[in-house]
Parts: sequence; structure tokens; C-alpha cells
Amino acid sequence: MTERSKSSHGVPSAKEPIVFVVEDDASMRRALSNLFQSVGLQVELYGSASEMLQSELPEVASCLVLDIRLPGLSGLDFQTELAKANIHIPIIFMTGHGDIPMSVRAMKGGAVDFLTKPFRDQDMLDAVVAAIERDRKRRESDKIVADLRTLFETLTAREREILTLVAAGLMNKQIAAELGLAEITVKIHRGHLMKKMGAKSLADLVRKAETLGIHRIRQA
Repeated sequence: MTERSKSSHGVPSAKEPIVFVVEDDASMRRALSNLFQSVGLQVELYGSASEMLQSELPEVASCLVLDIRLPGLSGLDFQTELAKANIHIPIIFMTGHGDIPMSVRAMKGGAVDFLTKPFRDQDMLDAVVAAIERDRKRRESDKIVADLRTLFETLTAREREILTLVAAGLMNKQIAAELGLAEITVKIHRGHLMKKMGAKSLADLVRKAETLGIHRIRQA
């Protein structure tokens, strides 16, 4: 059964970061829970990877403190399963049986740290703070892209076409020639798409296009 630990500030808000702990040793789970709560972090505890897989993860900045050796699915295999499921939660591995191949595989898989038991409390806290900050930045970046994608979906087919050419560095006159339009028509379309995309300038529009991965190799 999942153990939930609230922060020391009372009932936590949905926006507070969460530390997920997957560790089969009950005493270690309690120790980690006490450690994280001591600095005001919200904690959710699991005795196995399968328990966490069955849970719905909230959309807040978080990290996963994960034991390498677990009953059933191992920590490293769980890392692989999370990646396959497109779950990008930062992982801090811990083990009492660590070796170089394990740590190399963990880090190549994207782990932010690999701590060998017994570890210093401060080392764990430092790793968790860094992991949560990494996750917060990733979520902010993902939201920016999602918001831009929503704006992009409001563009007409012609506006999308012109945006692609603008992102390629073409001037209005060149775009007009390529599309067989009057230059004034291109200017009107560009004005409309800039407004829809919330672009303050041409440079801002190009940056937004790059963020969305919109680009076109300009022909020589």
C-alpha cells in the first residue's frame, strides 16, 4: 500500500513539489520521509516499482528517489519502463550494492545522481533539490511549447506556409515570389499570423517558430 506523507506546513497545495520514494525497506522509507519532511517537502512512499506504476502522478514538479534492488521490477528496469511511458521524472538512485556498470547505466538513462548507502543526508537533499529544479524547468519549457502549439493551431494553412518561410529567413518580397502572391498580401498574412502567435516583433516570431521546431532549409 502507498504511504503518503504531507509536508510539515500542514495540508500541501497541489503545486508543492513532491518527492516519490520507491524503497522496499520500511525503515529506510521512514527515514527518507522524515528527512524530506524536515525541509518541508511533500513525500509519497512506495514499497515497489509496481505500486508506483499503478498510481496516478500529479502534474507538479517532482523527483524519484529509487532503490536499485527491489522486489519484482528492479530500479534500473523501472527507469527503462518510465522512459518508455514518456514519463520524464528525474531519478536519484540509491543502493547498498552499487558498482560502476550500474551507475553508468543509471546515468546514461538520465539519472541525476547515484548515491551509495549509507549516504549523507545533505548529499541526498542536495540531489533532490537539484532534481526538482530540473523538473520544474522542464515543465515550464513544456508548457511554453504547448501554449505555442495551441496558438499555431489557430493559423490558416496559408499563414503556416508563410510562417515557415519567415522562419527560413525570407523577406516579404521573396515569400511573395515563391508563393505567387502580391507582396502586400504577404504583409497582410504576416500581420495576422504575428497577432495570432502573440509575437511582438519579427525576431520574436522567428524565435517562437524555432521553439515549435518550424524551420525550412533555404534553397540556394
